[in-house]
Amino acid sequence: QFQVAESGGGLVQPGGSLRLSCAASGLTLANYAIGWFRQAPGKEREGVSCISYIGGTTIYADSVKGRFTISRDYAKNTVYLQMNNLTPEDTAVYYCEASQNFPCGRGYDYRGQGTQVTVSS
Repeated sequence: QFQVAESGGGLVQPGGSLRLSCAASGLTLANYAIGWFRQAPGKEREGVSCISYIGGTTIYADSVKGRFTISRDYAKNTVYLQMNNLTPEDTAVYYCEASQNFPCGRGYDYRGQGTQVTVSS
């Protein structure tokens, strides 16, 4: 079965850090552009970051530039989202999507179930 799954979410205090993982089974993530998206209650889904399948070109939303970093570990077939200096506005369910399209956000082939990130003191 082909699937991707997120992990690494949790509760963190403002200013703290988390690293989210998007791991795949049955497919090779290097063949896909990978996007991280988030959705908070009552808000529209927001694209957070995207990494291309060739060359590692990265894109970030203005709201996370300088704080979040997307990266690939080809050996582990995993894409990470390192999130630093978190604020309560980053609270949301975070999803990863694997897509043949780059930039991300124009449809996807696989999407995970999401992982909750809560930033609160």
